[in-house]
Amino acid sequence: MCRSIKTLHNFKPPATEEEIRASALQFVRKLSGFARPSKVNEPAFQHAVDHVADVARELLRSLVTNAPPRDRQIEAAKSRARAAERYGSPAGARIPE
Repeated sequence: MCRSIKTLHNFKPPATEEEIRASALQFVRKLSGFARPSKVNEPAFQHAVDHVADVARELLRSLVTNAPPRDRQIEAAKSRARAAERYGSPAGARIPE
């Protein structure tokens, strides 16, 4: 799985349109092997991103859970701590999200 794709389900506040689109873009990039498609492939690439974003939105709306929503700030702090441990960054260093 592409590490740039973040979990979007069960957060408070809910995932934004920008987050859903960014995940769709990363997914299509991974599948196609293109970070930036050629001009001739651009329409197909954008069409795929649009459809993946639509399906992701539908999925997020239809999922049901009994778990309490996760806090974005707490999850981001956990992610930074894991990255610091994995890559040896100082605890106070800012890790890009």
